[in-house]
Amino acid sequence: MKQKSPGILSIFARFPRTFWVANTMELFERWAYYGFFMLFANYLTLSTDVGALGLSQAEKGTIMGVGTAILYLLPLITGAIADKIGFKKTLLIAYSIYFASFVIMPFCRSFATVFINYLFLALGAALFKPIISATVARTTDKETSSIGFGIFYMMVNIGAFVGPIVALQFSESAFQMVFYVSAALILVNLLVLFFYNEPERTLTQESLKASIARIFKNIFTALSDLKLVVFLVIVAGFWSMYYQLFFTLSVFITQWVDTTVVYQKLEVVFPWLISKIGSPDGTIQAEYFTNMDALFIIAFQLLVSSLVMRIRPINSMITGFIVASIGMGMALMTNNPFFLIFSLLIFGFGEMAGSPKITEYIGRIAPKDKVALYMGCSYLPVALGSYLAGIVSGPVYQRMSDKVSLLRREFLDRGIDVEGLTQSELFTRAYTEFNLDAAGLTQLLWDKYHPSSIWYVVSAIGLTAAAALLLYDKFLLKENHEQQ
Repeated sequence: MKQKSPGILSIFARFPRTFWVANTMELFERWAYYGFFMLFANYLTLSTDVGALGLSQAEKGTIMGVGTAILYLLPLITGAIADKIGFKKTLLIAYSIYFASFVIMPFCRSFATVFINYLFLALGAALFKPIISATVARTTDKETSSIGFGIFYMMVNIGAFVGPIVALQFSESAFQMVFYVSAALILVNLLVLFFYNEPERTLTQESLKASIARIFKNIFTALSDLKLVVFLVIVAGFWSMYYQLFFTLSVFITQWVDTTVVYQKLEVVFPWLISKIGSPDGTIQAEYFTNMDALFIIAFQLLVSSLVMRIRPINSMITGFIVASIGMGMALMTNNPFFLIFSLLIFGFGEMAGSPKITEYIGRIAPKDKVALYMGCSYLPVALGSYLAGIVSGPVYQRMSDKVSLLRREFLDRGIDVEGLTQSELFTRAYTEFNLDAAGLTQLLWDKYHPSSIWYVVSAIGLTAAAALLLYDKFLLKENHEQQ
């Protein structure tokens, strides 16, 4: 007689307290992290007159690209540290670093100080990152792991969605308040940590130095597999396109998209909503738009996952990469805010189809005795992709699409010296010299310099990754189609 699968309520009852405590900490950590990270690009690059830092796009690309890359490289080591000194101690160190970094950030006003502090914050995030997923793994079994990790990823996405919305409520008064909100959320996690019990772990006599040496030896062993290396490099292309959502899109929207039309439509239909998300000048901040990606994931991830579950992972990734590349390209192609929302929906569907399959696929191509070895490399393409994304959103965007740089070029073409002016002063001077209002100046620069051309670069990266994955499947994996 066939044994009945346990009901979802009975599975919920089997999760120990530590499981729920860990997921609660994941929710607040993602809330704190994405609350500042979604706004970080504009904070770095907007004018000092509005409380931002006024850094160049190239400087922004370096900070966000290099810092985020290091954040994803460090878990290769921090996991070993957590195993050695204990999860609870590691979380305490992570939260202490997080809190200090968030409190210090408003006082960092130069490229060097912000960069150093962001690297410090990345260390805290890297210490935290491996622990919660490991706790979920150790507090679930074969019957409960699927639901358990489903809850875990739900916490990630809820935190990623709520974080920017809450942060945006404070950014109108002062950008710096965003960091203090994140610091307060980390304090909440310090209180939650009191209820966290260390899950069972295997203690060894191996020293920390020996553990780290073994990890790097294992990584180099895994990277001796040509198929794995090629796959990781291809996937890095997808991540470099994906991270434009955080590094580039909010800046592009702020500089080029007139959101007043959306404000006016919502004010008529949903006045209560516009009272929450609207700005005093009749616009909607860019991050409300970019944050819709998280909303779409919360709404549609289960549907998309159910549709692609029977498709070969590599085919799902190829399709996802193509759709996401089209969506991100469309978002950077126009300054129409309604078209932008539609573009983000397309991007979200591509992300949902492709991104979750990457880790699954690494597990599938790994030899049975080396699955953990290969899975340890899953952060490598994210790190490389983040670094490459920083280049695209930095010097490439600055040259092709940065409104401030293009306006300075226009002044130079007209023989007008604007050296030493802040961004706000630069635009005020332009309105006077060119006899244009804000909309007219935007249209002038849009028509003359075609800043939307950046979409060719971003889409080309994602589509090249999809094409490379197709060739990879055809030639490197042709003998394994049944298994893959």
